[in-house]
Amino acid sequence: MVFIIIMIEEYNPWWRGGQYLAEDEDYRKWSESRIRWYPSLMREIDLKPYSLHFIFGPRQVGKTTLLKLLIKRLLGKGVDPRSILYLRCDAIADHRELLEVLGQYLALRDEWHVKNSYIFLDEVTYPREWYRALKLLVDMGKFRRDVLVVTGSTSMYVRAEVETFPGRRGYGRNFVMYPLSFREFATIVDAELQGKIEVYSSLTPGEVASKTLKMIPWLPRLNRYLKLYMECGGFPEAVKSYVEHGRIPARILDDLISWIRGELAKLRRNESIAKRILKAVVEKAPSPLSINSIAKEFEIRSHKTVFSYLDLFEKMYVTKTLHYIDPNKAVEIPYKNRKIHLTDPLLYRTIAGWCFTSKPQESIIVEGTVATHLSRRYEVGYWKNHREIDVVVKDDGRLLGVEVKYGEKPARALIKVGKMKNVIVLTKAKYNMNPPSIPISIFLACLP
Repeated sequence: MVFIIIMIEEYNPWWRGGQYLAEDEDYRKWSESRIRWYPSLMREIDLKPYSLHFIFGPRQVGKTTLLKLLIKRLLGKGVDPRSILYLRCDAIADHRELLEVLGQYLALRDEWHVKNSYIFLDEVTYPREWYRALKLLVDMGKFRRDVLVVTGSTSMYVRAEVETFPGRRGYGRNFVMYPLSFREFATIVDAELQGKIEVYSSLTPGEVASKTLKMIPWLPRLNRYLKLYMECGGFPEAVKSYVEHGRIPARILDDLISWIRGELAKLRRNESIAKRILKAVVEKAPSPLSINSIAKEFEIRSHKTVFSYLDLFEKMYVTKTLHYIDPNKAVEIPYKNRKIHLTDPLLYRTIAGWCFTSKPQESIIVEGTVATHLSRRYEVGYWKNHREIDVVVKDDGRLLGVEVKYGEKPARALIKVGKMKNVIVLTKAKYNMNPPSIPISIFLACLP
């Protein structure tokens, strides 16, 4: 019992006073870094009791830093430091140990006469059957005046462990924490851009064209940052290393592969099959693919196996699948070929190396970046007949086509196909009002 209390106190130096947050290693690294930022989820997570929030996302996207910054915000508001509990769950074996640790804190707060708590459980999927401990304490009413913020890996989503809390979430919500978007990246490396970039409230061609026009003076700078972003992506540690030192240490790339391998092991998936399917994604992007063709060319016995792994990679936020969209009915056709993109530029380099293949050309990575950025806010697909629309966006019942033309002389866009009345062409540098031709760097920077 004494060991448990010492462990809890080690994770919560602010119990001695709010100023001791500075002794926390994660917070110290953030505060001393030349490049730092507040994650956008800071504005979205409402710490209103009773709430049970879940935060999903890949490794290295900054989930732990987010929790420490939420703690900083609470301390800044004068919240009793002893009402704030942070636990790293990777040192806890199973639900019994988790229950014991939480029980010790609940006993301590009773002694301290703390009425309500803010409980942050980081990487909660490490303890086996973790949800049993939380579910029991929720059902016993132990958290009825509290806020719980829980981060975890894809496995709790794939195994439907979060779904074991029906009616037990209060004001809680699910959140996805992605790697930094290009907009976030650009404003981090160039503070002058903060407040200068106007966000598109909708993707109507008129609004996109007018707000893009205001950003034209910043185009050379944004194009330079887009080149950087294509190298380092949006994983915070990679961004810091690349911007400060001009390189990304091998350990960061190794950590990304370890994350993928760890998730595969937790879910008892075959690593060799996973590598072959990811190799297909890297080598064939951005061409539309059939599941059968992947199975045949990459020697996988069943197309059902390919389908299940692609579904897993999507839930891991490693890939994003774009289905064919019928422009006349504005619906997806799931049996047609699909386009599959990796979700961050750095993943192309990392996974290509892991799978012993070449990283795709920059134009392919740029198209994938546009598609996956749009997918964070909108439903997206693609369309192809005698020609192809790279990304079809469904926005308030409307269809908008987006073509990514990374060449120096982009062709004119197809104006109308069924319910897709407008197509925006994204270019390296060219701007035009009608039909809209928008520089890629400005378009990505203005996406909400």
